[in-house]
Amino acid sequence: MTPAATSDVVDGEAMLAAAASFLGELRERSVEIDRLRKLPQDLADSLAEAGFYRTLVPPTLGGLGLSPTTVAQVSETLATGNASAAWCTFIGATSQIMFAALTPEQLAEVLRNPDVITAGVFASSGRATPAPGPDGTDGYVVGGRWAWASGCQNSEWISGGVQIDGQDSGDSGLPALGRAFFRPDEILIHDDWHTSGLRGSGSSTFECHDVWLPTPRIANGADILRSPYAAEPLYRFPLFGLLALPIGAIALGMARACVDEVIEVAKAKVPQGSRRTLAQRPALHSAVAVADTEVRAARTLLYTTIDAAWDRAQHTLADIATRRDLRTATVHAMQTSVRVIESMNTAVGGTAIFESSPLQRHLRDVHTASAHFMVAMSVMEVAGRTFFDPDMDTSGL
Repeated sequence: MTPAATSDVVDGEAMLAAAASFLGELRERSVEIDRLRKLPQDLADSLAEAGFYRTLVPPTLGGLGLSPTTVAQVSETLATGNASAAWCTFIGATSQIMFAALTPEQLAEVLRNPDVITAGVFASSGRATPAPGPDGTDGYVVGGRWAWASGCQNSEWISGGVQIDGQDSGDSGLPALGRAFFRPDEILIHDDWHTSGLRGSGSSTFECHDVWLPTPRIANGADILRSPYAAEPLYRFPLFGLLALPIGAIALGMARACVDEVIEVAKAKVPQGSRRTLAQRPALHSAVAVADTEVRAARTLLYTTIDAAWDRAQHTLADIATRRDLRTATVHAMQTSVRVIESMNTAVGGTAIFESSPLQRHLRDVHTASAHFMVAMSVMEVAGRTFFDPDMDTSGL
């Protein structure tokens, strides 16, 4: 094991222990989190101080530089307590990948608070057009509307994907793509996150119109590939695979929490009209065993696939098989978790319908998470096509 790998193990173990230390508070405050439709600011600040928003960023950019496996495990652990908290921290962590495209001066400004909370939307739903500022400083006028901005109401910096006019993408005919970095007072955040699940993620829509930003606030993703960071394993790892992985891990965390909750409930619950506890029923024994097996199997596939992709990223870029395997393992984790959580809710009957039960919350949350395009069944269609058409466009994998 290399020194870097040893460091990652040590830091990873510390982060997993930190995640476990939050579980009691996350469970106790879940009703509050849902009621607010965002994370309470004090909780978000505590999660930031613990380092959960900095897990993916290389140490030279102010982060912890953990492996995708560890980041997924942290998300999985947090999700057993509250999926919205896990969701916000992983979105914040993935948004910081673009730190490598910022100038040192701009990065220093963003990291003025080393525990900065960030949020971001990957989709290029905005446009940045070159325009001088009032004092003649180089910059861009930015406009756009970005949906699904998880955690934006807790953040000091919020980024949105943009098409950058006047910059070369490196691909003929295609616009350059990057991220515009905003302070909250530069954008309008809409109060439109009224959902059944993941209520506490605060995944609102934000927009801006003709906002001028200095040039360093527009990060061109292609600049990473032209920088020394291109050789970092993180930037060799498949981007879409990386963005999707924590979603599958969060789903598995919720599924595991539901299996554990059913076991505890069943020990004490005596169903109406029965003299035996629910735990004494053979039908429940089978249901729990099947659910436990499905979670373990999906989890093994997911983490084995992540580890294989990370090993490859130490030396070279991912091939199509690696990218395909990452995406399909994540979708499989999500679909398995939906099935398990539904079965566990059914297994305990009316107990699961009350707000105090984590079973109903995980059911709502997993169905909302499963609607994310990164883990939709359409991914399987694209992945399956690669077995028959090796020349197809695989940019979405």
